[in-house]
Amino acid sequence: MTIKTHKDSTKLTVNVEGRIDTATAPEFEQKTKAELDGVTELVLDFSELNYISSAGLRVLLSLQKTMNKQGSMKLIGVNETVRDIFEVTGFSDILTVE
Repeated sequence: MTIKTHKDSTKLTVNVEGRIDTATAPEFEQKTKAELDGVTELVLDFSELNYISSAGLRVLLSLQKTMNKQGSMKLIGVNETVRDIFEVTGFSDILTVE
């Protein structure tokens, strides 16, 4: 998994490449949460994400709860495989997926 972050004033964009699973979810959570100070808009770019496990979904839920308090969160570039996981788990009703 490769994570790239770009902060522009109060907007944080996080590009994730590879897989978010049990092994990589803690790193994804730590790196993203470390950048959230003063952020009102979080954009997760999943155009290079191949897979997300339940551990990754837990991190997304945690990030969504944080951003509900300080702004908004959206996911962009979600491929069909990951989108299917969101739909089966009900996360498509919780998250903003564009």
